[in-house]
Amino acid sequence: MSVFFILISASILIAGGFLLAFLWSVKNGQFDDDYTPSVRMLFDDKPAREKNTTSTPSINQTNP
Repeated sequence: MSVFFILISASILIAGGFLLAFLWSVKNGQFDDDYTPSVRMLFDDKPAREKNTTSTPSINQTNP
C-alpha cells in the first residue's frame, strides 16, 4: 500500500514539473508566432471574383 503513496506523490511532482516548465516557456515567448505575420502578405485576402458569362440569349426567347 505504501508503494501507491510513493507513486502518486512522484507522479504529482513530475506533473508539477511539467506545469512549471510549460508556464516558464509561455512567459519567455516560446510559443509566439514569428513566422506567420511575415508570410501573411503573400496570400490574397479574398479570391478573385468570377466574371458572369451568362450573356448568351436564352433558348426560349423568340425573335420578332
